[in-house]
Amino acid sequence: MEPLRRERCRRGVITDEEAIALARAGDLDAYGTLVARYTALAHRTAYLLGAGPDASDVVQEAFVKAFKALSRFREGAQFRPWLLSIVANETKNLHRATKRRNLLELRTADDPVDHRDPAALAVRDAAKTDLLRALKTLPEKDRAVVTCRYLLDLSEAETAQTLGLAKGTVKSRLSRALAKLREAVSHD
Repeated sequence: MEPLRRERCRRGVITDEEAIALARAGDLDAYGTLVARYTALAHRTAYLLGAGPDASDVVQEAFVKAFKALSRFREGAQFRPWLLSIVANETKNLHRATKRRNLLELRTADDPVDHRDPAALAVRDAAKTDLLRALKTLPEKDRAVVTCRYLLDLSEAETAQTLGLAKGTVKSRLSRALAKLREAVSHD
C-alpha cells in the first residue's frame, strides 16, 4: 500500500469501502480502522438488544465473524447495518445459550434535562424507568425492532437489514409495539 493511503488508514480517515478493500487484501490496520469506528455502536447495540454485561464478548465475537466473512461482503453494501446484523445474531445466540434476559438501560448522549434541577431529574428518571419497564414487557421480536429504530436511531431500512426482516415487517411491528408501549405507559 502506498505511504499516503497507509497514513490515512492509520489516522482513520479512509472510507468504509476503502478499509474493506484493504482488509480483504490482508491489511489488518484497515480492519482496525473499522473496529475503532464501530466498536461503540456495536457495543451499544449488543447491550440494548439484551447482552447486558456480556456485550463486550458479543461485540468481540461479531468483529471476528465479520472479519472472517469479509470475502462474502457484498460490494456496494453498507458496512454498518451488515455489522449490526452480525451483532444482533450474536446477541440472539447469547440468549439461546444462556436463556436469560437482561434489563435494558437507556443511555442518551444528549440529555436535555437541567442537572441542577432535582425535580426535572426525578421526572426524567421516572419516565425512563417506566418506559424501560414497558419495553421489557414486549415480546423479544417487538423489543428488538423498537430498540434498533428508536434507541439506536437506525432508519427503517437499517433496522430491517440489521434484524433480517422486510421493511414492511419492521413498520408493522413498530406500529403494534408502539401501541402496546403507549398503553402500558398510560396505565402506569
